Amino acid sequence: MENGNQVNLSADFFLNKLEESKVHFERALDCKHTEFDDLYPYMIEHPQFFWYKRYVAWSELLTVVKLCEELDLPWTERFATHQAEYVSNRVMSSKVLDFWYETNDTREHVG
Repeated sequence: MENGNQVNLSADFFLNKLEESKVHFERALDCKHTEFDDLYPYMIEHPQFFWYKRYVAWSELLTVVKLCEELDLPWTERFATHQAEYVSNRVMSSKVLDFWYETNDTREHVG
């Protein structure tokens, strides 16, 4: 293989992609505009649109996290402890959707 065909990607590249995918997921959670809206503008009229949008953003986040794990990059420090746990579990449950932004302060006021 010639040197011209090799690409050396830095840890910063992957950590920046991780941050972008986290922001994308959070924008989808908040029902804010994402690339998905531009790709599928006709979907906005369908009730399941926001579910698909969140699913796409979650899948992207999990993919970038998997790459970070394979490269032994410290991805968990970019998340709150409970968020890193949700991502590690890989399942986008109602708990993830309801408590992604939860902090210790908000937990004290629940129940």
